[in-house]
Amino acid sequence: MRIGVIVPMTRLDDTGKLSTWAEVRGYARHAEAVGVDSLWVFDHLYSGHGDVPPEDIHEAWTMQAALAAVTDRVELGQLVTCLAFRPPALLAKMAVTVDEISAGRLTLGVGAGWYDREYEDFGYPTDLRGGRFAEALEILVPLLRGETVTFEGRHHRAAGATLMPAPARRIPLLIGGFRPRMLRLTARYADAWNTAWYPGPNDRLAERLADLRAALDAEGRDPGTLRVTVGMLAPQTDAGELAATIDAFGALGVVDDLIVMQTRQNPAALDLLAEALRLR
Repeated sequence: MRIGVIVPMTRLDDTGKLSTWAEVRGYARHAEAVGVDSLWVFDHLYSGHGDVPPEDIHEAWTMQAALAAVTDRVELGQLVTCLAFRPPALLAKMAVTVDEISAGRLTLGVGAGWYDREYEDFGYPTDLRGGRFAEALEILVPLLRGETVTFEGRHHRAAGATLMPAPARRIPLLIGGFRPRMLRLTARYADAWNTAWYPGPNDRLAERLADLRAALDAEGRDPGTLRVTVGMLAPQTDAGELAATIDAFGALGVVDDLIVMQTRQNPAALDLLAEALRLR
């Protein structure tokens, strides 16, 4: 089971201030040095949810490109890119460019979005999100596979679009979502799937995994062909406790990647994670 972490994109718990680029860069390089397998960013226009007032957050793909340039080994991905914020053909072009900068370390994570306030304030439609997402995949997926795309839908269109330069490799596509339609699209198109956030294996995770398996069966797809990534909330400050929780996810036997979001995002927290991994 591979281990990833969320890079600091918002205000830091220990300072209350928005993470600087120097802090993000230092965190990413330290994560790579202690053996973390992947780094992930959030894609939001505000940090917040529901009744929580919006707060600062860095733009995901600008940060992703910068991280690609200052790391050497770790996989880079998003949990997840909101397909409503960028036209699908443009996003495919962005992904190919960042994959080039990273020398082939990018995973493209996508989702339909959920935080209405950022949609409304920035002028994006909140209706028919599932349908818009499904149509976007009809353009995004074949472009990532090096095809020329002509598509006329209700929400998106392309007329002979092609990526130049073409993708140098098959960029993995990850879909985040748990509703039936999103799981069907995952089974049909994705190389990987994400579900989050869990303090440990619980009934909610078991239900989501069962729903995924049902969607794969309905599409006639071998579950072994889909990478399963799970987001873990890690407030623990004890390496032994953290190791035990990580082991509990590993014992499920179906999680390929555990993506850890620690309360504090600093080198000391990464050292604690590295110690927990040594204790496993």
